[in-house]
Amino acid sequence: MPGQASERSTIEPADLVFVNGSFYTVDPSLPRASAVAIRAGRIVAVGDDATVQDLRGRRTETIDLRGRTLLPGFQDAHAHPSTAGLERGSCDLSGLHDRCDYLAHLAQYAATHQGLAWISGGGWAMDAFPEGIPTKEDLDSVVPDRPVFLRSRDGHSAWVNSLALDHAGLDPSSADPHDGRIERTASGQLVGTLQEGAMDLVRHLVPLPTVSEIAAALLDAQRELHRLGITAWQEAGVGPRPGRPDCFDAYRALDASGELTGKVIGALWWARDVGERQLDDLLTRREEASGGSRFVAGTVKFMQDGICENFTAAMLTPYLDRAGLETHNCGKSFFEPDELASYVTLVDAHGFQAHFHAIGDRAVREALDAVDAARSANGWSDGRHCAAHIQVVHPADLPRFATLGVVANGQPLWAQSDQQMTDLTMPFLGPERSSWQYPFKSLLMSGARLCFGSDWPVSTPDVMSQVHVAVNRSAPPDEQRGDASDIPFLPDERVDLEAALTAFTIGSAYVNHLDAETGSVTVGKRADVTVLDRDLFATPTREIGAVAVDLTVADGAVVFRRS
Repeated sequence: MPGQASERSTIEPADLVFVNGSFYTVDPSLPRASAVAIRAGRIVAVGDDATVQDLRGRRTETIDLRGRTLLPGFQDAHAHPSTAGLERGSCDLSGLHDRCDYLAHLAQYAATHQGLAWISGGGWAMDAFPEGIPTKEDLDSVVPDRPVFLRSRDGHSAWVNSLALDHAGLDPSSADPHDGRIERTASGQLVGTLQEGAMDLVRHLVPLPTVSEIAAALLDAQRELHRLGITAWQEAGVGPRPGRPDCFDAYRALDASGELTGKVIGALWWARDVGERQLDDLLTRREEASGGSRFVAGTVKFMQDGICENFTAAMLTPYLDRAGLETHNCGKSFFEPDELASYVTLVDAHGFQAHFHAIGDRAVREALDAVDAARSANGWSDGRHCAAHIQVVHPADLPRFATLGVVANGQPLWAQSDQQMTDLTMPFLGPERSSWQYPFKSLLMSGARLCFGSDWPVSTPDVMSQVHVAVNRSAPPDEQRGDASDIPFLPDERVDLEAALTAFTIGSAYVNHLDAETGSVTVGKRADVTVLDRDLFATPTREIGAVAVDLTVADGAVVFRRS
């Protein structure tokens, strides 16, 4: 097999050599290989065992892969590790999926954390409750003496008890905020669920963690990401928001101390009600982060809409009711289209990447229109703007991703027929719009560049579970229940294994502006690699989700090794 080697490869021995493997390099010049050598944090040779033979010295660690697969280190193009880490240390409901289990766990947590003034955490799933709406009475029954604030798994809703509502001064006469909704009974009483911007009516009262507590949570999250083969990620929402911790200083501190072993792109939050005057603060933050080696902040996050399940995703036509009739609700655009276009043009002119949360077809179109306006005003730039989530994409907008150079930032785990999809989404979209969901294959066929992310803690950061769904459009093996989740969801939108791996490697490296240094196993690039527990390409497609990570290397250092 032909190989790649550096000019000095025969002079200096490697620090680490992998042999006898099944590599997918994601490098078109040498897509498959069986050996790689690493020295001083860089890849110095790629090829077969003979290619690296002369690089094995007395101090070289040689790892015989015995046919296992080696890949570039995975990159998550849209995640919230700071939120995930903090949630793991609070009242974490993410490992459960039943109302009774939630309440039992909450009661135990409250009993063992008597000193907390507030009980906070999250991770509950909407489909565990009728109509997706939990009630304050349930919380009151287990925690009657302290206020409770629990964010939903997707982060777009909060479950609160009566004391939390009382502390916030909310009652049936309270008005809904312009960017959210307070759920009410038919008689107007408060239910105990707050949607979107209504969450902030209570959330700002919850005590915030310190910078050191956020840093500790980030280290916990980093360990989990490395365990799953992830060496870089985009933190999709950095900055001050009502009642939400700002992870900017914690990331900078970890970068300065050398404890940050992943590469992180911070997407700075664009506040909805501040306008253009916040640009100076974002420029300052970008400059402050530029002195680090592993944390940068050259992206701006625009939250354009909500989610389909609570009818706040921005749609071109109205949602349906349970009888299949059109309502008057088309969801919410958190920025008016002209306003969004103006802001995106501004940040593009200052060299920022724009990162959109866009779930509904109207939000996707508004994001594309905003980039179109920026291109017209500023000319073409290397901003690598991306639209994340892209759940419902109108067919007319598919080719616009490639035309405008907008990266399609998908969360593949969601493209399956789980209960949230079948009970809380499709009945209210109707058959036609339901068929436009997560069009990954169509986007690729239209020429779009595709990257993948998890949106952790909304869903698992386990890359192989996500690759499984992208390739099969059905649930991973450990989640199959013998129901609709096992049936491929819109199977024509399946992508092949190579395309899914590319989206999680060089695709995400591209959107992270890291592709010159990472994203493929190529001589000269940083040595970020992941070793799986088997030969992935000899694994039946239906078993991809069962594949685990054995080893993760970041910048040439082993950051995870499975015992």
